[in-house]
Amino acid sequence: MKKIAVEEHFTTEEHLDYLRSLLEKRYPVPEVLQEEKYIDRELPFLSPAIPGNTILTGRLLDVGADRLKYMTEAGIDIQVLTLVSPGVQVFDAATGTALAKKFNNKLAEIVREQPQRYAGLATVAPQSPNEAADELERSVRELGLKGAVINSHVKGEYLDDRKYWVIFERAEKLNVPIYIHPRSPSPDMMKPYLSYPLLDSSMLGFGAEVSLHAMRLICSGVFDEHPGLNIVLGHLGEALPFWLWRLDDMWRRGPLSKQRKKKPSQYIKDNFFITTSGMFSQPALLCSYLALGADRILFAVDHPMESMGKAVQFMEAAPICDSEKEKIYHLNAEKLLAL
Repeated sequence: MKKIAVEEHFTTEEHLDYLRSLLEKRYPVPEVLQEEKYIDRELPFLSPAIPGNTILTGRLLDVGADRLKYMTEAGIDIQVLTLVSPGVQVFDAATGTALAKKFNNKLAEIVREQPQRYAGLATVAPQSPNEAADELERSVRELGLKGAVINSHVKGEYLDDRKYWVIFERAEKLNVPIYIHPRSPSPDMMKPYLSYPLLDSSMLGFGAEVSLHAMRLICSGVFDEHPGLNIVLGHLGEALPFWLWRLDDMWRRGPLSKQRKKKPSQYIKDNFFITTSGMFSQPALLCSYLALGADRILFAVDHPMESMGKAVQFMEAAPICDSEKEKIYHLNAEKLLAL
């Protein structure tokens, strides 16, 4: 069965050098990231003190023979590549915009060299919303990329702010998705996470950050204005499928039920796709499957943070029929990303 993995990360030496410049104070640290603990936690894969980070960085840089070999061994046909978080969102608007263009050109080059094995999602700098929308359009129309990834909050701000909606308007017009990828919680939320290792990251903070972001989008009314907009969330929807009943139940008691056209569960079913990236739990998959159906689920690994082999073994063991697995493995991605 064909397998397309839709959240697979890469980086370049230049990208890493720009990120290291923040840690080493060679580049001005944005005011919102001045707290030293915060910027360190935003870039954990650059810390030599964390075991395995040298190997991880090497795998992020590799888009050649070794990655392709691991894909083949795991039975993965195509990876959809994204620039590793936080992308270009930790820089000022001008720098972020310029770097986005450079890294998207590089990603398009990688895809052109292996068009049967790679596709890509553009990185954009939402710090400058109009330019981000233009870069999304350039990346899709000229470079052949399949949408964009945005690493959650923008210097502590969320995309429900109307100044960012030009990006969504453009994505809807182009009929491409926006993948909202996690990053450390915003500075306003960060303090309670700092006491314990990894609490702010994939252990809990990532899911809390992105599920909040998704709900802010739903509350804002962006999907009423842009009903064709598709948002992708990783990690089986950052727990939102579990919360559907309670979200709707509390929604109907408040004013948003009269201001918006649909219930939260319906927006999630109509405007969101979720992926299996980094969440290889059968109970969580079955919850998501029962809540949303196979048509809204995409296969992903979260390489190199997670194992391709484990991701495939997990899906192979899932107690759902082959026709539904085929939707998750590749048919949904082919339709959503025009592959």
